[in-house]
Amino acid sequence: MLRPLLVALAALGGAAQAQCAGDDLRKTLSDDESATLQRLVDATPYAEGNRWRAEKDGEIIRLVGTMHLSDPRLDRPADRLRPVLKDAGALLLEMPADEQARLMTALTEDPGLILLTDSSLPDLMPDRAWQTLASAARDRGLPAAMAAKMRPWYLSMLLSVPACAQAQLQEQDGLDARLEALATEYGVPTLALEPFDTTFEIFNAEPLEGQIEMIAASLAEQEDGENGMSTTIAAYFDEKAGEMWRLSEILVARSDMYTEDEAADLMAQSTEALLNTRNRAWIPVILDTAARHEAPIVAAFGAAHLPGTEGILQLLADDGWTLTREPF
Repeated sequence: MLRPLLVALAALGGAAQAQCAGDDLRKTLSDDESATLQRLVDATPYAEGNRWRAEKDGEIIRLVGTMHLSDPRLDRPADRLRPVLKDAGALLLEMPADEQARLMTALTEDPGLILLTDSSLPDLMPDRAWQTLASAARDRGLPAAMAAKMRPWYLSMLLSVPACAQAQLQEQDGLDARLEALATEYGVPTLALEPFDTTFEIFNAEPLEGQIEMIAASLAEQEDGENGMSTTIAAYFDEKAGEMWRLSEILVARSDMYTEDEAADLMAQSTEALLNTRNRAWIPVILDTAARHEAPIVAAFGAAHLPGTEGILQLLADDGWTLTREPF
């Protein structure tokens, strides 16, 4: 979830680990699970494609679904996008370098952004659940005493990234970072899609009970953590962002912690908080930035924001833009 925030906070984490080498969980789906996944994907607009061109009344916006982790396979899309960035009027990112710096300053001045100030997780959770959580935290080099004071939503984000992916986060060489480097090289202004504290405002407003549910979902996927990350990366390079996101619902449903309906409801809530709310807020920013520049702008963000009935692509289509998929 929200990898840019985790990338910005990577310096606060523990030692680097080896890159993930798990299995693609899509290959382990039962016939029923495969049918369910296909049904979910079929109902997802713009389920495939990492790079798009939006055009309306002669105005052009380039849209790129990114992966925030480092991977050598990003060399090809970065090279393809080099001439696009060279001629761009501006680059929009979720959290460019200057916003990351503002985030680190804010955390220093107000630790309460990610820490509980008047309670602790052992007080809020059943003991068995807390012990499982503490063990998962220790596996990531995070002392249980420190995890106990973290806001549940933030800790759930940390747990969603397996230990094997920590090195890839710390390298800060994902496609977002590469595009920002190109923009700097060509003198193209880089702008933020949202203020750095947007995520904090969204999740800190959630009741603690709901945040604990997010932790429960993270714990439900612990056993397949490395495989889950490897699957996400494989789906990204297959350009199947819609499938990548909807698969999570099936994986959560596999756990004994949730029924199929509960898993669907949990994913619907996550989609609204993590994607839809932000997508709706980004559209005016994208359109305003495009209107202020003669050259086409580039908007790059996590690939999961592209598909869906309230994904960036559908929201632009609803506004009259013509969408064309381009080679990634």
